[in-house]
Amino acid sequence: MKVTVCELHNDFSVFDHAWNELAAHVSKHESEVVLLPEMPFSPWLAQTSEVNEGKWEESVIIHNKWISKLDDLAPAMVISTRPVTSGGIRNNSGYIWESESGLQDVHAKYYLPDEPGFWEATWYQRGDGNFSPAGTSRGKFGFLICTEIWFNAHAREYGKQGVHFLVCPRATPKSTAEKWIVGGQTAAIVSGAFCLSSNLSGTTPNGGDFAGMGWIIEPEEGRILGLTSSEKPFLTLDVNLEEAERAKKTYPRYVLD
Repeated sequence: MKVTVCELHNDFSVFDHAWNELAAHVSKHESEVVLLPEMPFSPWLAQTSEVNEGKWEESVIIHNKWISKLDDLAPAMVISTRPVTSGGIRNNSGYIWESESGLQDVHAKYYLPDEPGFWEATWYQRGDGNFSPAGTSRGKFGFLICTEIWFNAHAREYGKQGVHFLVCPRATPKSTAEKWIVGGQTAAIVSGAFCLSSNLSGTTPNGGDFAGMGWIIEPEEGRILGLTSSEKPFLTLDVNLEEAERAKKTYPRYVLD
C-alpha cells in the first residue's frame, strides 16, 4: 500500500504551486492513500480569538471548492478535515474522499484546544464523540485529529477494532514539533497501527508559524519510517498492512484491559 503524507504551506500566495507539485508527486509515485493537513485549503481561522462568521462561511465555501479538485490526486484516496456547518453547529470534520464514491464525513474533532494561535473551542463546537473506524477498500482507518492524538484510550480502542492506520491531520507549531512526533510514536505503539500525519507549514501573514514535519510511523515498535521537511515536503512509502495485523498480537497490544 503506497501512502503519502505531506506538509502544505498556509500562505496562499504559494499554495497553488505546492498543490501542483503534490499532484505530480502523487502521480509519479502512484500513491494509493494521501493524507492532507488539518483544514488545509484556507487561512488558519483559529489564529485569532475573534470569531468572524463571514470568514468561517468563506472557509466552508473554499474547502468545498477545493474538495471538488481532489480529482487532481486520483485514483488515490484522500483524507483530511474541513469546516462544516449543520443546524447552526460548526465542526471540524474528518473525511475520506474516493473518486468512485465521493466524500464521506467520518469523525468530527472532539478535543479542542483554546489558547493563543489555536482558539479552536472558540471557533467551533465539539463533535459527537464518536471514534468509530472507517472501513475502506484500502484498509481500516481511525481518525485522531491533531490534539486527539494525546488521548491514547482512543488509539487503543481503534487497535482493538482492527485499524491499519491512525490518521492525524495537524495544524501544529514549530515550538512543539518534537513533542508531536513522540505522540505519533506512542499512538502507533498503543494501537498496533501505522500512524500517518500531515501538517501545515510556514509562516503566514497572520502570524502562524507551523512546523510541517509530516510522518509515517510503523506499528510495532513505533519507529519513524520517514519525515517531511521544507526541502522534501512530500513523502511516499510502501507499507505492508500485514505488519499492523501482526503488531496487534504482540506486546503491549495483547494485554487485556
